[in-house]
Amino acid sequence: MPDALDFLDIPNPQGAGAWRIARRLRPAAAGAQNASGLVWLGGFASDMDGTKASFLDKWAKARGRGYLRFDYSGHGRSEGRFEDGCIGDWLEQSVEVFKRSTQGPQIVIGSSMGAWIALLLARRLAAKSESGKLAGLILLAPAVDFTEALMWESFKKRTRSEIMKTGVLRRPDQPPVTWRLIEEGRNHLLLGGLIRTHARVHILQGMRDEDVPWRHALTIVEHLNADPVTLTFIADGDHRLSRPEDLAQLAAAIETMSAQPPGEPPPTLFD
Repeated sequence: MPDALDFLDIPNPQGAGAWRIARRLRPAAAGAQNASGLVWLGGFASDMDGTKASFLDKWAKARGRGYLRFDYSGHGRSEGRFEDGCIGDWLEQSVEVFKRSTQGPQIVIGSSMGAWIALLLARRLAAKSESGKLAGLILLAPAVDFTEALMWESFKKRTRSEIMKTGVLRRPDQPPVTWRLIEEGRNHLLLGGLIRTHARVHILQGMRDEDVPWRHALTIVEHLNADPVTLTFIADGDHRLSRPEDLAQLAAAIETMSAQPPGEPPPTLFD
């Protein structure tokens, strides 16, 4: 069954006009309706037609698995200006699209910023006692708290002043960084305490990643110490993790997670 492009109107909690979000949804085939579906959450300034998202579409189609992917506002085929968006906006869109588009447990696969949003989605589901909707999380080069830990903290004083004065930082060949992105992102920081997902987590991290240092993945694991976590380092992997060998690692992670028993895993808190 094809995953035809359609659009969802997502209410904006801030009272502005609704977000018009582009979505591709492939329902599970008749013989695979008991298998967990897949949900793709893309990265900062990426879209749902990239290498990894397209690979997952082919993988899911070949196995009859349900598959959901979409573009945040200002990304890809969705409407809106990229510079108007922030972590809270993209989280709200993700929560609502997930709610409207999925049935049964899902394996949520988040890439870079999408990994941060995946963890925030897990927290939102837990707050509603809906953690059973997660079959697991697979996080690729997880850029958790990147607006603060990987951007703001690395910016020089002059760069910080420019963002605060003009409202936006523009750099050649890089997406703009707005003051709203930085400031609003502080409402969603996770690395100041324990992160609970109430689901299994598998992190894939390249050790040649120039955008998300591999040590950042270790920091994330330290805060995920109440849920079962697997961390796989890919020695020659970069931030994209889009080579055939990287995609094979991703497919293997999905297969392993799909074989786990249903339901929330027992906590594994360690010091």
